[in-house]
Amino acid sequence: MLDDEPGRKRRWLWVHPIVAQRSQKGQFHKLYNDLRQDSSKFKSYCCMSMKAFDHLLVSLYPDLTFVDTSMRRSISAEQRLIVSLRFLATGNSFASLHFEFLLGISTISGIVCHTCKVIWQRLREAVMPTPKAEDWLWIDEGFYQSAQFPNCIGALDGKHIRVKKPPHSGSWYFKYKQYFSVVLMALANSNYKFAIVDIGAYGSNSDSRIFSASRMGERLRQNQIALPEPSRLPRSAGLPAPFVIVADEGFALSPHIMRPFPRRDLYDRKRIFNYRLTPTRRYGECAFGILSSKWRVFQSSIQINLDNATLVIQACALLHNFTRIHDASTDADLGLNLQSV
Repeated sequence: MLDDEPGRKRRWLWVHPIVAQRSQKGQFHKLYNDLRQDSSKFKSYCCMSMKAFDHLLVSLYPDLTFVDTSMRRSISAEQRLIVSLRFLATGNSFASLHFEFLLGISTISGIVCHTCKVIWQRLREAVMPTPKAEDWLWIDEGFYQSAQFPNCIGALDGKHIRVKKPPHSGSWYFKYKQYFSVVLMALANSNYKFAIVDIGAYGSNSDSRIFSASRMGERLRQNQIALPEPSRLPRSAGLPAPFVIVADEGFALSPHIMRPFPRRDLYDRKRIFNYRLTPTRRYGECAFGILSSKWRVFQSSIQINLDNATLVIQACALLHNFTRIHDASTDADLGLNLQSV
């Protein structure tokens, strides 16, 4: 439809003619059915298997389905999910996705932010529930079997996520005079899944300070986390030992935080302790490596406002757990993912 008012530049009121060809030339309509004929290509495109995608679509379908109007047809739930996964998997700008899917830039922005919000609301309890005492014991058993480190309930680490500078924020989000960032603080188990995440701390703060101020750290200090009662270490007749979280040198030592000894003037027992602790705490680093290699939106600055960037980070954390549950990685795939750590 054209605006033909004299003296004014002609423009398209409803839809650009290129965008109007979405159903014939848009990437979703051209590729989706063909991708479903090839499971490996589908997994490369969506960063999850076809089975996992279908399971995710069923979970999100009620919130991604909209009613057609007399003016235009609504965008299907499948297309909304594909567009969002491509943004998270590639980190491409909304302008780039506009030319791929032939959707308006503001439409893509709305789709991605809404889908990320729905993922957080629908999947949180299913793939990242609040751990209970029996869950901590299961995590402890996993670390003892895989890393031979007893009474461990998680590997703690933080990742700085580059974001667009929030307005009027000064240097709060400025990390080491390099870039603006928010921090994703996470506790990982031995299967590289996140048990607890905390998102949104200022990038200018240290990991120790961020954890201390986080809801996770506060609940730990106030004994509000349902940790198991202390138990004796395997093959030990000593006093019961508390369950601990392992972390790197950036975190402060506390009754429930175990960190390595400083790397100077170490005698044998301290050196052996560091040798046993270091592989265990690296499960957190490896979990972040898998996260950022799969969801490449983290490999560049997220150029949207801070609230929507937080939705993106939340969604990726849940999708990380979701794919760990539904797409068991082979050792070769896992090794490939960890090369970016």
